[in-house]
Amino acid sequence: MNSKKATAALALATALALGASACSSSSSDDGKKGTGKGGTTSSASAAKDAALTGIVNASTKAGGTVTLDNTDVPDSLDPGNTYYGWVQNFSRLYARTLLTFKPAAGKDGLTVVPDLATGLGQPSADAKTWTYHIRAGLKYQDGTPITTKDIKYGIERSNFAPEALSNGPTYFKAYLAGGDKYQGPYKDKNPNGLASIETPNDTTIVFHLAKPFADFDYLATFSQTAPVPAAKDTGADYVKHIVSSGPYEFKSYTDSVGADLVRNPQWSKATDPVRSALPNEFKIKFKINATTVDNDLLADNITVDSGGTGVSPQTQAKVINPKYAKNTDDSYAGATSYMAVNPNVKPFDNIDCRKAVEYAVDKVSVQTAIGGNVKGDVATTLLPPTVNGYAKFDEYPSADGKGDVQKAKDELTKCGHPTGFSTNLTARSDRPAEMAAATAVQNALKKVGINASIKSYPAGKYFSNFAGVPSYVHDHQLGLMMTAWGADWPTGYGFLDQIVDGSAIKPSGGNNLQELNDPAINKALSDAISNTDAAARTQAWGQIDKMVVDTATVVPLIYRKNLLYRPASATNVTITQAYLGMYDYLLLSSSK
Repeated sequence: MNSKKATAALALATALALGASACSSSSSDDGKKGTGKGGTTSSASAAKDAALTGIVNASTKAGGTVTLDNTDVPDSLDPGNTYYGWVQNFSRLYARTLLTFKPAAGKDGLTVVPDLATGLGQPSADAKTWTYHIRAGLKYQDGTPITTKDIKYGIERSNFAPEALSNGPTYFKAYLAGGDKYQGPYKDKNPNGLASIETPNDTTIVFHLAKPFADFDYLATFSQTAPVPAAKDTGADYVKHIVSSGPYEFKSYTDSVGADLVRNPQWSKATDPVRSALPNEFKIKFKINATTVDNDLLADNITVDSGGTGVSPQTQAKVINPKYAKNTDDSYAGATSYMAVNPNVKPFDNIDCRKAVEYAVDKVSVQTAIGGNVKGDVATTLLPPTVNGYAKFDEYPSADGKGDVQKAKDELTKCGHPTGFSTNLTARSDRPAEMAAATAVQNALKKVGINASIKSYPAGKYFSNFAGVPSYVHDHQLGLMMTAWGADWPTGYGFLDQIVDGSAIKPSGGNNLQELNDPAINKALSDAISNTDAAARTQAWGQIDKMVVDTATVVPLIYRKNLLYRPASATNVTITQAYLGMYDYLLLSSSK
């Protein structure tokens, strides 16, 4: 299938088609379909799972206020300093990017469409040079023009200044020519910035890569490509005064409390065919108790739980009864909950001790603890079945998914700890399902003599201050860490790279919690993403997944599902698989 003339654009189109197929559910579209300025406008009745493939309570009415709650704080609302999927989704309200995912129902929501750009990227035949042109007439909230120099600067600050912005992914740094040497705009005062991002004029931007990257259009959807005016940038404090390029601007923002977004009068539908921007206002509150969030949804006091991970286990029993079930959507999240096993924390420097954990964990008990199969399926791989490249395998089998105590004890004997050992296990304190899963893991490990003390940390700082900080992990002997991951984009590379490649290990804000830095895995990832043969790339992702699981540094637990609840006042409600199976916040509006 490979050809000397095959372009990266063709490879991307193939990947998109495969990804869309993999992410579609068994349900059929519900209601009529049409096309509007915001994408698909299919209308679905308010029935269980209706938002999986249709738009529930479709409306073209402008006005109203969308209210969102979150159980903790975001890593950052700064589009250049975030990695949380819900923030990537939410930030599209005020931060436009080169490309974005189409706000549409079902598989159409996986389609990449132009946003600031006039079209998809124009790649060279070897996928090492990518060119984009942006629309004329684009403006910030203060009326100043948006140029490609602002997009270039936004990328430079987001990927190359970890001393100020440490939370986001580092794909641009890894792939841009000279990215390994550039120190970012706060240290490098050269006004021309990184030479491998060219802006020959105010509407053209050219990326020169050190190696081929066939998935580059997906990178152009990241919030890191949102423009930032250099004159207004204040580093880590930029979050307090974000300059909007989208239909909404910040009326107020208070750290750890919330934010209020109102219409940006400089935004124009003429330069933004993607957004309908119906609501007048978006109000979001942070650090709201999970049960309170659920109760407010059921009482129709808020529009949506912004975290998008579904109702808590305590509420689940209530919402699956007929009174509430018609307002629920049980969505595959394109994500896997797993436990990282850090080989830099003893005794996990010994692979047999790691294998003991693999065999000891009772995954069915974890599934039960988080709410049963409505919250997900037992996992044996890192890649979930909804991601292009998934291959089915089980390297640490047990007859019923409940673990194998005898094999775990055999591995303990091999690693010199026949009676077990003690370690620490981390989880996010404000995520009840994750805490419940950690307790189930703790109980399973105890049966083979492994005593795991649970250490809980807030979600908003989990990666930036604790589990994602190698020095903290080593000093506090955090051998086991609960986490979950969804694809940055719906291919194997978009899922695996930031959690298993050695280059993704960072001083803080890292997601490769197990600090895996295996040369063979690193090379396999690089070789695969350089291949413009889409079929060969797809096959490689499953092979790399198996290589990772064979290191026994990750324990796949659950292919996640989110049991979401939509109150009656929520309109234009649909699931987006592009953002981990949560509701699409670009479409969402409210009758209130």
